[in-house]
Amino acid sequence: MQVILLKDVDKVGLRGDVVDVARGYARNFLLPRQLAEPASPGRLEELQRRDELRARQEARTHDEAREIAARLEQAVIRFDVNAGPTGTLFGSVTATDVADRLWGDQRIRVDRRKIELEPVKRVGRYEVPVEVFTDVSATVQLEVVPEGGDLAQMEALQAAAEAEEAAAAAEAAAAAEAEAAAEAEAVEYVEVAEATEAAEAAEAEGAIEESAAEEAGPESTPDEAPEGSEAEPEQ
Repeated sequence: MQVILLKDVDKVGLRGDVVDVARGYARNFLLPRQLAEPASPGRLEELQRRDELRARQEARTHDEAREIAARLEQAVIRFDVNAGPTGTLFGSVTATDVADRLWGDQRIRVDRRKIELEPVKRVGRYEVPVEVFTDVSATVQLEVVPEGGDLAQMEALQAAAEAEEAAAAAEAAAAAEAEAAAEAEAVEYVEVAEATEAAEAAEAEGAIEESAAEEAGPESTPDEAPEGSEAEPEQ
């Protein structure tokens, strides 16, 4: 089923995209939550006209692109967001949000698909690469600040988050190292056990052969008379 996304949907698409999804997913999730609408012929025509208009507003030559890139390099985009005490956002900041803000604040039209940004889910400062034109790109400074807070609070939350991530990474590395050591110890134990078992098997086999040889006794030859018998007199 074809639908038009009304909002960015993780792993599905960006707002305004026309996507094919399962009918049940559309009816039970996207449509009831107003995340999408059916892709009717009339709405598809509207989207085509909108995309054509936006394309005319984007850079069309290298000179225009370089001028826009220079403006983007000076731009700082700020979002005041609702965040928890640890800096986690109740929602996210997406490439579509950045594109809309660039147009609203700077009157710079950039295709949201050319903004390299995974959905931001924590407060902090971010550098966002933007492809303006072929072989012309720029980096936009993005600040995601807790609502009612300030940059100092944002930086403190970001530092706490980075410390938490570093601690989690160190813990994971220590656990992996301990697991590797345990595996190496287990392998060594198995090798020692196998070597011991092989040695014991060889020793047991040698004992069996020695016992069998003792039971058989020395072999007699035809030239030798049995012990205790007298030699037959010559005629």
